This record gives sequence, structure tokens and C-alpha cells, in this order.
Amino acid sequence: MNTLFANATLADGRVRDVLVEGETVAAVEPGGSTPRATADVVVDCDGKHLLPGAIDAHVHFRRPGFEHKEDWHTGSRSAAAGGVTTVVDQPNTSPPTVTGEAVDAKAEFAERSLVDFGINGGVTADWAPDSLFERELFALGEVFLADSTGNMGIDAELFGDAVARAASEGVPVTVHAEDATLFEESAGDRDDADAWSAYRAAEAEVAAVERALAVGADSAADVHIAHTSTPEGIDAVAAADATCEVTPHHLLLSREDLDDLGTLGRMNPPLRSERRREAVFERVADGTVDIVATDHAPHTRAEKDAGIWDAPSGVPGVETMLPLLLQEVREGTLSLERVRDLVAANPAEVFDVPGKGTVTPGADADLVLVDLDSSRPVRGEALHSKCGWTPFEGRRAVFPELTLVRGHVAYDAHGEGESFGDPVGENVRTRA
Repeated sequence: MNTLFANATLADGRVRDVLVEGETVAAVEPGGSTPRATADVVVDCDGKHLLPGAIDAHVHFRRPGFEHKEDWHTGSRSAAAGGVTTVVDQPNTSPPTVTGEAVDAKAEFAERSLVDFGINGGVTADWAPDSLFERELFALGEVFLADSTGNMGIDAELFGDAVARAASEGVPVTVHAEDATLFEESAGDRDDADAWSAYRAAEAEVAAVERALAVGADSAADVHIAHTSTPEGIDAVAAADATCEVTPHHLLLSREDLDDLGTLGRMNPPLRSERRREAVFERVADGTVDIVATDHAPHTRAEKDAGIWDAPSGVPGVETMLPLLLQEVREGTLSLERVRDLVAANPAEVFDVPGKGTVTPGADADLVLVDLDSSRPVRGEALHSKCGWTPFEGRRAVFPELTLVRGHVAYDAHGEGESFGDPVGENVRTRA
């Protein structure tokens, strides 16, 4: 089936007719130049923007082991509703994805996905690198330098060995960089919502980023720093000519929000000062930061309803990443081209994902139709993750009207109501 997106405005402002044939973008021509009779379906895009589908390079869809928090069906529905057409799942499940057999099992679970996906392999003391690297991993990581959900923190020697092995296999390494020896133990006497941020101090991230980059340089490895929350960490990455990502929560929220968020605002690394948040935003806007990714890590409200030292770390975000960034476009703090690069073009380039992140002939027809004049408050109860809450409750955002994954309708809300497509997701590393 052929679909024509007529008179669509691209991220760079050009008005174009975009013709989709099967799973591929067949043509991108000047707006109004393509006869509508050439298509089986015509989508009138006057005044609306057609963007490449977002690639969320950092999600935790929780299966196996934690299906009560999320699974591949609900997580991918949430992704599609937020304009994300490819996700990369992290290894801290139960069992952790540290063997080839665990990768195979997760790939079977991912057959329920509405969006394309990649699977990261992890590192623990009892990992099985020989079998792990026999599989087509998206990357090695998130490799944890401090414990987080799943208790997968590793020591310096194993980290060095893992980075060297990944480099020899030509596999990039994604690092959760926090140095637990620099955590502020004195914060343990507090029980307020800010105690977690005081405990996992900014200095612990900066030191771990620098160490990870040094180890990567020794092995000539491609090191990518996950969820960088400090301007100092970002600057260290830029100086080393490596890559990093920033999450929407570190971009838009700070310690000043914790009185309202309570334990819903506990995550690793934690929220930083408003001064640091503003500096991180500047580096996202000016091109220093490579990628925005969510670290989508849902927990139930019941789990979060605990003291600051007992609540699990993590927040959902795959459905709100692009909508919140589009709101920043509306408010003039980010350009639409910058958003496109942060969530689509750059992830495809950094992680070498051909056919993704662009609206050009021959690319996968991963497309998102949005109306920048349509903005509404974020409501957790209206989102599609199992957890049913969001740290961005009440913030305005621009949600997609239509999301296509390789030409298949994954999410449709441009008529009345909303609907989802079938699970057509494929592994981006193993697809033909």
C-alpha cells in the first residue's frame, strides 16, 4: 500500500510531499507536486510537521522478571503514542541480559513490540561474554559503575576487561557513570525528598565519567555516557570526543521540584541543582550533547509510595520525551531541527542504525505527524505505560497525531479517539 503525506512541513521548514511505498520512504518531492491519485491513502498535512520517528536509546521495558511494572506490549504502545519508533532495552532484568541465552529470551518477549528495538548486553561478575558477543547486540551496556535497579554495579577491573572485550568485538559501550566511593554518606541521616540528590552527589558522576572515558581511550572503545546529569560530565565527554545522552528529567526538572515530586522524583543519577539543570539545557541546545534518551524506568505507584531510602529509583518517560521537546520548540528554547537531531538523526549515527532517523528516499518509513499548534497538559492517567504516573504531570506537551513504524500505523489519533497497530517491531541489528 502507498501512502502520500501531502504538503508536510519537515523539521527544516521545507514543505514536501512524502510518498511511502510499503515499509520505505519512496520519494520526497516539493509540496503539491505529487498527484494524489498515485497513492492508496492521502494524509493532508497542511500546517503540520512530519518528523522522523524518534530513537530512544535507553529504556527499561522490565521483562523478564518485572512485568508488573512494564512489558514489551505496554512499553511499546507508550513509545508509539509518544512518537518513538525504535527503543533500546537495557540488561538489568531478572535474569539479567548477560548471556547469549538471555538475549535470545528477551528477543522472544520483544516479538510483542509495536516498534523496532535493539537489545543491550550487560556485565556482571558471572557474565558469559563468549555467548553474549555471538549475538547481534545493539551495544554493551548499560554497564553500571554503581548499583541501581537490578544490583549490577561492577568493580574497576571487570569494567576495564568488559570495555576491552567490547572494543575487540566492535561493539559500543554505554556506561552508567557514578562513583559510589564519592557518595555523601552524611546524607543518610536525612529523610526529606532531597536527601537522595544530596547522597548521590554530582562529584560522583563527574569522577566516574572521567574514569570511564580514560578506560575507553586505553582500549580505543566507543564509549557512550548514559543519562549525563551534570554540565561538568558533559564537558568531559566533549573534550574526549566521546558521546553522551541527557534525559528529559535532567533537562527539565531539578532539586527545586522535589518538594512536589517526593519519591516520584527519585532516580539514578538524581536530580541536580537548578543551576546545573540550566547549564545542561544550554549544552543540549548548543549541540554539545549528542542525544536525548529517556532512561524509561517505570515502577508502580505502590512501590514509589515509600520513604526516600526505600523507594526504587526510576521514572517513566518514553511517551513524553518527544512531546515535551516539541513544547520547547513552541516556547522558542529549542529549534525543531535540533530536536530532530537529538532524538532521531544523532542516535542513528552514534549507534550506526542504517535507515533510521531521517525522512529521505530509501529510509525506513518511521514517521511522526505532529501539529505544533496543538498542546495539552501531560496526565499520567492518559499515558499508556503500566505505571500510570509521570514526573511531568501538568506540564504542557505536543503529542503525535500519527506514528508509523516502517510504514505500518503504530499509533493513530488524528481522527476521533485513538488506536494502535499490530506488533510489527523488528530487531534493528538482525533484520535483513
